[in-house]
Amino acid sequence: MSLIDHKITAAPFSAETGLRALQLGRDTLQIEADAVLALKHRLVDDSSAAAASFIAAVSLLYHCKGRAVVSGIGKSGHIARKIAATLASTGTPALFMHPAEAAHGDLGMVTGQDVVIAISNSGETAELMAIVPLIKRMGAKSIALTGDPDSALAQLADAHLNVSVDQEACPLNLAPTASTTATLAMGDALAVALLDARGFREEDFARSHPGGALGRRLLTRVRDVMRSGDEIPAVTPEMSLSDALMEITRKGMAMTAVVDADFKPIGVFTDGDLRRLLERGVDFKHALIADVMQPQPRLIGQDQLAVEAVEVMEQYRINQLLVGDTAGRLVGALHIHDLTRAKVI
Repeated sequence: MSLIDHKITAAPFSAETGLRALQLGRDTLQIEADAVLALKHRLVDDSSAAAASFIAAVSLLYHCKGRAVVSGIGKSGHIARKIAATLASTGTPALFMHPAEAAHGDLGMVTGQDVVIAISNSGETAELMAIVPLIKRMGAKSIALTGDPDSALAQLADAHLNVSVDQEACPLNLAPTASTTATLAMGDALAVALLDARGFREEDFARSHPGGALGRRLLTRVRDVMRSGDEIPAVTPEMSLSDALMEITRKGMAMTAVVDADFKPIGVFTDGDLRRLLERGVDFKHALIADVMQPQPRLIGQDQLAVEAVEVMEQYRINQLLVGDTAGRLVGALHIHDLTRAKVI
């Protein structure tokens, strides 16, 4: 019978089968957790060969004037793609190179200034062994992540990271499971060590993730979301309260700024203030806005981060905020809904 014709015959899914599945799930998580912890224990001693190799690998990537080129095939290839993506998003320019395609032209993407990270559990993958000697002749440095320190790939590399595991989580000890988890964890360890060494900050991460929530929070400025020009509700102090209420209604921000002759805010009047006046029975026809406004309104700079405006609103439990320029003139206004629409909150 051919492999194509072969079909796996499974027994009906019983309660016993479910309990066995649950136990295998527990075992898998434990085996993979143990594999990652084993990597940590290899690095505990600062003077160990494993620790020296890790530092050497980080140093190679830190001093790399080109890019980190991560390569692997099969399941190692999937892990290599993830490591390349993590490095790229944390300040180390990186890309994935398929080793089989490299042997047919893609090797041209590697330069002598790059560092190649070659991933192979056996350390003997033919596709990698075909290109690593060529990479070394170019002058590029290489880091190998293998499960065998004595493998050909490990011996060829400028730095070797041992990612061997005692067993795979697969009951047959065949499918790459614990070994791929350990390799992925080691890749993350490299990326995090580099991130710290480079002084990579939240702002740098945001620039690599402009479409994400963190990117919006750390890149969006007040000027990007504020209302400006004719959209700003503003009245002068000699205006009547009734005229000020008309301005509030027209601009739809549930508040108005009160400005002086230089358009500098000297007060603010909100719908909350209006409710309090109604309770007091104030004469709306004769009251001036200057008599009922809240003096010394809170201002935020237009070049400040929008997330800082959120913090001010939360701190003082307000829904609107005035925006000023460096001279203190009113240049914009923010409502909490503006920040919500911009997905800052």
